Amino acid sequence: MSKKTALIVGASGVIGQAAAERFAKSGFDRVIGLSRRPPDLPPELDVEHLAIDLLDEEACANAASELGDLTHLVYAALFEKPGLVAGWHEADQMQTNLAMMRNLMEPLLSSATKLSHVSALQGTKAYGAHVHEISVPARESQARDPHANFYWLQEDYLREKRAGAPWSLTIWRPQVVFGTATGAAMNIIPVLGAYAAIQRTLGRPLTYPGRPGGVAEAVSAELVADALFWASDAVEAADQIFNITNGDVFTWQGVWPAIARALKMEPAYGEPFSLADYLLQHADVWDDVVEKYGLRPQSLKELVGESHHYADLLFGVEAPADAARAPVLVSTIKLRQAGFGACEDTEKMFARLLDEVAVLGIVPSP
Repeated sequence: MSKKTALIVGASGVIGQAAAERFAKSGFDRVIGLSRRPPDLPPELDVEHLAIDLLDEEACANAASELGDLTHLVYAALFEKPGLVAGWHEADQMQTNLAMMRNLMEPLLSSATKLSHVSALQGTKAYGAHVHEISVPARESQARDPHANFYWLQEDYLREKRAGAPWSLTIWRPQVVFGTATGAAMNIIPVLGAYAAIQRTLGRPLTYPGRPGGVAEAVSAELVADALFWASDAVEAADQIFNITNGDVFTWQGVWPAIARALKMEPAYGEPFSLADYLLQHADVWDDVVEKYGLRPQSLKELVGESHHYADLLFGVEAPADAARAPVLVSTIKLRQAGFGACEDTEKMFARLLDEVAVLGIVPSP
């Protein structure tokens, strides 16, 4: 039996970290995580780490020369600008993400002669969810939405390289992803944990910061990682695009009591407010929490990355008060019919992940 080697690019991110753990636990002979920061993985897992900036062409070329036995690749790296949302519309952000992929893939595809499968990540911005209302549910069979997006730049590049190559390509469009990674661009589990710790310290309830309404979907990073592993050798996944969600729907206001219960706090409701601003205004309280409970020595900024801005977007706090919150819902029929039918209860996902970040010493136990 031939040996299997997986490279997880963006291994410190919310999806990359979960993918590195999943592949390492699933019988791959070698798993390498590539990212500037090391992924936060159990020490018993045999995952190699390559600390590389994907904007460094020479470093990428040197790394690629050592990966000739590569058989599977998950590309989950992402560049986001400070403030997050504004950068989604800016051409230089899009070109930076393309350059990162090209810097690695050009030398890698020349040296990795055993490569059999590549997975690449997109998201609901592929349907234009960040610029206009989308059809409900959004389906993979729809024509490409005509807006500028680095997804299209990366996809076109990969499809060009795929032509005539012996490896297959799977493109993933997950809904809002939740996991345990810290310092990420878009993972609000640490944001919720820090907010709860600050509120508890100040003797306040867990007040919902967002607007009511807005039916949404979620997906856990672990479920995405399971799907990535399934696709690594599934004939049905070859050269396909798949949406992926937990399988249910929720509203933030409706799930808030379950989040509060998981944190052993009382839920409360009031006027919407910027959670990003609130957290930064109470960064000193967070520092006290870290010291009091002996948590990992992370500043609030190191903990949340750009995810506090993402929280404001998800909670709809910056939308006009009279604006209806159009749902962003996708169909997962194609993925299920292809053979991957795993799912997760979203309320239980929040409880599980909030418990996990406490067990890891990232936030205090409730």
